Amino acid sequence: MSVSAAYVTFADPDGVDDEQEPTLAAWAEAGITGHVVRWDDPEVDWAAFDAVVVRSVWDYVDRRAEFLDWARRVESVTRLLNPAAVLERNTDKTYLRDLKAPAIPTYWVAPGEAVDFPVLDEYVVKPTVSAGARDTIRTGDRQEAEAHAARLAAEGRTAMIQPYLDMVETEGETSLLYFGGRFSHAIRRNPMLAGNATTPGEGNDHGELRTPDPDQVTLAEQVLAEFPGVLYARVDLVRLPDGSPVLIELELTEPYLFLRYAPDAAANLARALAEAL
Repeated sequence: MSVSAAYVTFADPDGVDDEQEPTLAAWAEAGITGHVVRWDDPEVDWAAFDAVVVRSVWDYVDRRAEFLDWARRVESVTRLLNPAAVLERNTDKTYLRDLKAPAIPTYWVAPGEAVDFPVLDEYVVKPTVSAGARDTIRTGDRQEAEAHAARLAAEGRTAMIQPYLDMVETEGETSLLYFGGRFSHAIRRNPMLAGNATTPGEGNDHGELRTPDPDQVTLAEQVLAEFPGVLYARVDLVRLPDGSPVLIELELTEPYLFLRYAPDAAANLARALAEAL
C-alpha cells in the first residue's frame, strides 16, 4: 500500500532548509512518498496525505494565529505531526512556567504588568513568541533590559527575562534529538548570543556530535514525558553554575534537527514516521 506524507515548509526564496533532501530520501527508503508543500498554500488538499509533518515553517511567528488555525483544520482531516495542541502550546514559551521538569530561571512581564525582576550579572530578554534570536537582546545593563521588556509588553507581547550563563560559551548548549520517543543523537550547539556572533542567532544550525551525560538524558526524558505522542523533539539543555542541567527550550514545532550530523538520524526520523502510520 502506498503511503504519502507532506513535508511542510514555507515560501523559502533562499532555500535555507538543508534538511529537506535527506528527510525525503529517508522517507522513500522507508516506503513513504514525500511531498514538499507550503503550509499556507490554499490549493493543497491536506486530506490526500496519510500524514502531514510540520517541518520548516519558519515564518509562523508573525502569523501564529493563522498557523494554528491551519493546524487545527489539517488535523480535522488527517494525521498532523506534531499535533495541533502541541504546536499551540509550544509556540508560546510560557509553556516553561507549567513544566514539572527544571528549567532555566525565567521572569515574566505580561502586557499591563510592572517590569520587575531580580538583579542579574547579565540578562537575556526576549518575547515568548519568537524564533531564533529575533527581538532578543543580551545585555549587562539593567536599564536596557528593563526598557526592552517594557517595550515588548507595550507592544502586547509577554517578555521573558533569563540570566545569561557564561558556561554556554565553554560547554555550549546540548540538544538531544528524539524521534518517536526514542533518542536519536545529541549535538553541542554554538551559542546564539555569544560575543563573537556578528548577528543574533548566527551559528544556531551548527554544532558537533556529543554523547549526552546520564543526567542530561534523564532530564530530557522527564521533559518529554509531559508531551506524549510527538514525532520529533529537540530538547535544549544548559548547566547552571552549580552543574545541574536545566531545560532552556523545548523545540516541538519547527526545530532544526541536525540530520546531517549523525549517520542514522534521517533514517531514525523516517522509522518513527512509518511506525506512527
